[in-house]
Amino acid sequence: MIAALALGVPSSAHFIFIPVVLILGVVVGFIMGSKATRDAYALEEKKAAERLERAAKRAARHAAEGSQPGVGGSGAGGSGGAAT
Repeated sequence: MIAALALGVPSSAHFIFIPVVLILGVVVGFIMGSKATRDAYALEEKKAAERLERAAKRAARHAAEGSQPGVGGSGAGGSGGAAT
């Protein structure tokens, strides 16, 4: 019975080591997670800017085609390009 009690009592190092490792894990996880979040946000902003740029080019192209009747108009295909 005394041997069973001796095995069940952790040393005082456990009360220091385990919380330190837990806090260290939280800090490292927070740092890595915030970096991943910043990278994902930057990627989304870049995609949105490219999407707006493509839309602006498309709108400018359609405006130019609309102001010049008979030149490259959108025929039955709807692509707006010249037929080959």
